[in-house]
Parts: sequence; C-alpha cells; structure tokens
Amino acid sequence: MTERRRIKGELSFAMMAKEEIAGHDFPTDLQRSFLSGFAKTGGSLRLGEHGSELDLSSESARIAKTLYLMAGKRYGGTPHFAYSRSFGRGKKTRFHVLIPNADQVLEDLHVDFLSGKIDPSVVNGDEEARCYLSGAFLASGSVNDPASSNYHLEIAVSSASYAKWLCHLVNKVLNHHFTAKVSARRNQWIVYMKRSDQISEFLVLIGATEACLQFESTRIDREEINIENRLGNLDAANMSKTLATGKKQVEQIEFLLQGRGFEVFPNDKFRSLMKLRLSHPEASLGELAELLSDELSATVSKSNVNHLFRSLNELYEKEGGK
Repeated sequence: MTERRRIKGELSFAMMAKEEIAGHDFPTDLQRSFLSGFAKTGGSLRLGEHGSELDLSSESARIAKTLYLMAGKRYGGTPHFAYSRSFGRGKKTRFHVLIPNADQVLEDLHVDFLSGKIDPSVVNGDEEARCYLSGAFLASGSVNDPASSNYHLEIAVSSASYAKWLCHLVNKVLNHHFTAKVSARRNQWIVYMKRSDQISEFLVLIGATEACLQFESTRIDREEINIENRLGNLDAANMSKTLATGKKQVEQIEFLLQGRGFEVFPNDKFRSLMKLRLSHPEASLGELAELLSDELSATVSKSNVNHLFRSLNELYEKEGGK
C-alpha cells in the first residue's frame, strides 16, 4: 500500500495521520520506546564513513526531523541526513536519519534484527507500549482514506515472527479490545485491522486524534450504525485535543511569567484568563468563557477566549518560546 500520495496538492490521509503523530512532544522517558518501535519495524544498518550506522528513513521530512531530534537528544553527537530518490514513475524523495555507533544504539533500544521478538523492557507499561506502536506505525504503517468504504489499517513488516509479536502487542495494549490479524503479502507480513471502530480507536491510541476526528466525521456521514461507539471515540479525541491544548497554554503562561508577575500584562481580561487557565488546565474554551464571564461580570464569548489565546501564543513566540 502506497504510504504517500498527493491529491490536489494535499497529503494522503495516512501521511496526514503520521505527521500529526510526529508533531507531538514525546516525553523523554518514552522516546526510547518510540525509537525502538520505529527501528525494529523500519530501520536498517549501513556502513558509513565512521563505521556502522542505524538508518531510520521516511518519505516525510517532518517525521525525519522528529527522529533526528530524538536521536540527537538521546545519544549525543550529531546524527546526519542523507537523501535518496526512487526512479521510474512517481519519483519520491526519502529522508534518511543516520545514527552512528549503531551497535550501542541498538543495544540501548533492545532491537535485534535477527530476532522477531519484542523486548519486554521497551513495552513494560501501557504508555511504553503506546509509544512503541506509534513508532512502528510511523515506520511502515498505513490507513485507508475514510472516504473509502474499504476500512483498513496496517503495519507492514519483513518477519513473520515479528508480525506475530507485534499483533499480540496491539491486541493486549491498555484496556482496548483490538482484534488485529496477520497475513502474508508478497515478501511482507501485514498486521492489520478492518473494523472501522477499532481503526478509529487505534488512531486515538497512537496520537492521531485529528485524523480520528476526520475519520469519524466522514464515517458517520456514510453510515448510521454503532452511533454510540463513534460518539465515544469523538469524545475521546476531543478530550485528548482539549487536554493537549490546555497543557501547551499552561506551559506558555508559565514561560511568560518567569521572573515577573501578572501585573506586567495591562489587560484585565488577559490576566484573568491566564489565571483561570493555570487553575483549570483541563477546561475547554467554552468552559473558560463561562468562568471568565462570571469573574468579570460581563459576557465573554468562546471566540473572544480563542482570540485571547492567539494573542498569548503570539506573545510567547515573540519572547522566544518554542
């Protein structure tokens, strides 16, 4: 299945989901699981100028950048980029992140290319398993566009034994009830699921909440069954998005407050909103609008709150936040 294609200049649905995942800030203690899943699923060894290198590659520059930053932070030194271009119809550029001292890196990631097993140390908790699957999906996963009636999500691997281990991990992760299966396709083995509700749930699990929202929205337009499950997935995706947004805004406010107090911000409404966000990091924009209206004894709309947060983000970026 083609990982990436362009329709009217747009990324495929699968690549859109992958780049959304790559855009997340993975906690430092979970980055090893993510890198291990990517390396085990899609990594390879190559001989470079300074010895063996671990090659992690993608057709997406954004995904390659995420791998580059993670590897550089964890292993020090400087991984380097290389580029390759396929020949024939639909020429594509592939971005390679080359990490030196491959033997030590693979030992740290507990990756053995000659074994199909997944080392328990990199999936020894729910969050570690989730990040491992995120990395594996970015390496060689794909999902059909929701406009298609043929719902299908897969991760392609080169080993039958690894496919079985990966399938087992998918089916036991967290409190989910996936029923992924394994099949052979030419010289690959495919871990796949076809139930639309499970695909949607899996997208949320690996961090593709925006993709899940699009998937569910399109699917609901097409079908009228399993409404309760779909709305549950939408709620989960929206809640995940709200929590992520609130966390980011709290970090921006704390950055702006370093070494100074709220009084340096001249706008009463702006100051009040900052304080409310710090005390209610999980609140939605609508909930914050109600709280702010009560505090100021004046009507404050959801769009007004959104505008204030845009101003907050602009100020954060102006003052050097990243």
